[in-house]
Amino acid sequence: MLFYFRNLILGFFILCSYSTFSQTLNGIVLEKKADGKTEPIIGAVLRWQNAKNGTSADIDGKFSILKSPQNHQLIISSIGFKTDTLMVHSSDFLTIYLQTESSTLQEVVVRSEATVIDRLSPIQTEIITTKALAKAACCNLSESFETNASVSVSYADAVTGSKQIQLLGLSGNYVQTNSENIPNIRGLNTTFGLNYVPGTWISSIDVGKGAGSVVNGYESMTGQINIELQKPDLAEKLYLNTYVNSFGRGEINLNLAKKLNKKWSVGLLSHASTLQNRIDKNGDGFLDIPLYNQYNAINRWKYATDKYMVQFGIKGLYEDRLGGQSGFRPEQRGSSLTYGFGSQTKRIEFFSKTAKLYQSKPYKGLGLIVNGTVHDNQSFFGLRSYSGLQKTFYANLIYQNIFGNTNHQYKTGLSYLLDDYNETLSGIAPRIRQESIPGAFFEYTYTLPEKLTVVAGGRVDFHNLYGTRFTPRIHAKYDISKDVHLRASAGKGWRVANPLAENYGLLVSSRFVEFENQLRPEESWNFGMSLSNEFHLFGNKASFIIDAYRTNFQNQVIVDMETAGLLRFYNLQGRSFSNSFQAELNYIPAKRFDIKVAYRLFDVKNDFIQADGSLKLQTKQFLNRDRFLFNIGYALPYDKWKFDLTWQWNGARRIPTMPQHIEDYTVLPTSAPAYSNINAQLTRSFLKWDMYIGGENLNNFTQRNPIFASDDPFGRHFDAGMAWGPVIGRMIYAGMRFKLK
Repeated sequence: MLFYFRNLILGFFILCSYSTFSQTLNGIVLEKKADGKTEPIIGAVLRWQNAKNGTSADIDGKFSILKSPQNHQLIISSIGFKTDTLMVHSSDFLTIYLQTESSTLQEVVVRSEATVIDRLSPIQTEIITTKALAKAACCNLSESFETNASVSVSYADAVTGSKQIQLLGLSGNYVQTNSENIPNIRGLNTTFGLNYVPGTWISSIDVGKGAGSVVNGYESMTGQINIELQKPDLAEKLYLNTYVNSFGRGEINLNLAKKLNKKWSVGLLSHASTLQNRIDKNGDGFLDIPLYNQYNAINRWKYATDKYMVQFGIKGLYEDRLGGQSGFRPEQRGSSLTYGFGSQTKRIEFFSKTAKLYQSKPYKGLGLIVNGTVHDNQSFFGLRSYSGLQKTFYANLIYQNIFGNTNHQYKTGLSYLLDDYNETLSGIAPRIRQESIPGAFFEYTYTLPEKLTVVAGGRVDFHNLYGTRFTPRIHAKYDISKDVHLRASAGKGWRVANPLAENYGLLVSSRFVEFENQLRPEESWNFGMSLSNEFHLFGNKASFIIDAYRTNFQNQVIVDMETAGLLRFYNLQGRSFSNSFQAELNYIPAKRFDIKVAYRLFDVKNDFIQADGSLKLQTKQFLNRDRFLFNIGYALPYDKWKFDLTWQWNGARRIPTMPQHIEDYTVLPTSAPAYSNINAQLTRSFLKWDMYIGGENLNNFTQRNPIFASDDPFGRHFDAGMAWGPVIGRMIYAGMRFKLK
């Protein structure tokens, strides 16, 4: 079976495509600022007069629409912009500029949104644009969600510097995170993967809630995040970003892009960062953040003609980290006198996306994505060592067409995933497995223009270790009115967990690691609804979004920290569920002034096995029940000065049980208190460059004693995995961005 699918996929490689299809009429929809700069208007809707079907602009503002001889009047609209109608008599490329509803002759500045909801998708999808990313330093992906209400990011422990995201009350392990529709942050890369995507590489981030499309795989259980990187034919010719902060962290990013001719373009995305300043502000004898060096680069090429489009490239990464007690040096590794942490990661990846274009049938396409990765990590935690090696090959072959007309579309295809894992941790047996998963999928989309969209799909995957698995999903969007949209979704997802890599920070402790039985794949059903309403409040644009989701697990790998000195992994027995509710208001009270207010509520519980074998249903540890977010942004005319402020309030959360009678140690409470976090940034823009200065955790809140028994790191009570809040205080940063169009 493996030989068959490999040869089938490779045989189609030069014929295939993904998500890029030809059209009779091509164009782009832009906003034009007074200084001459332009930005794409994402999601602008285009349709012919008296025609039922239309299309929308993509994240680059580009669109394609089939033009028949009787079609001449093209209508272009987008929320917050004046609707325009153009007379089109040829198939020449169109460049369309829209004006805002409030634009005047004195100041014609069309402004893009920082975040927008994909109005056409039946999946509740929020698009985070470069404008939102510029509200903070956004040095990497983990720092790109500071102004987002749906996704939250926190440190996994108080030593390694690894971060984790949460969506719908569950960790990022249950979110399928892709880079340009290629699974990326998964497997061993979940440990530090958020730190490996520099913010300057990102052109937009799509955050979808609920089970995603079956076209992209089976691992989306609570949501999907897709990161679009800068394209060589659309990015700035040169983009330079420098950054430094008060902790001693420095970064430099250099992006280069060049169109070689009408068909070929090439791009280079590069990144280097370091921190070599030893910081121990809380005086516990441990570095608050690890020292590190990181070097990261992508070289990508694009070839485009009327019949084919090919993108391919290679990525390379090297990072080393060093932490632990303040006086620890690398040559002291293995010593029981000083506790040290070290990590070295090497990662190399190649990718290709090829497209066969159909000039006369823009709804039709055939395509392939191919990706290969080798990820190697070598780490140590005191006297404990860890080694992890992952080799992955991924391919996705997609065919798209219609039944009769474009109201009935479908996608079908074949996929193949090969994962080879080899993990070794001191004290436990090596965890070695090879997964070979060929699969097939079909997805049907029914569209009743401007009223109803339904997407129903399913996929079958043949796992060499866990047998045949069927994954059904359905999504629907009903347009109550032009500006009010109701969405609903239901679907199944499953994945094979990697407990050591996914709980890497918990290894910085004296806990004994125990796998109690043969772990099975995690499985869950997700159900959800959302309502979005775009309206005018006191004559100005506003939007209100409310959503609720529930995830029910059929099986889950339980991470049990409830027994002091023990870290247990076992299959779910009993119940596990997550309930999520969110309400968000976005308002523009005046030109260049925007406000976001959001509230989020979680109810996440699962059963833990007690010493006597009974089950106890408890709230998920380290997860705050409530969260408020307030973001305000203001810009002077022509965006010369921009100011952004974000305040987050994080509610109380449960802490796992710790030893209750240990001499000389403060007993931890059973819950952590609520706390606030304030971030702000000021930006000064010039013709080709920006200067920015800002601060994070400006209210200087830190968790007291984030490391338990820090004065006895080789004792049986030492634990650095109990972090629930910031481990380091106020940070001030400054930087510069230079762009050459």
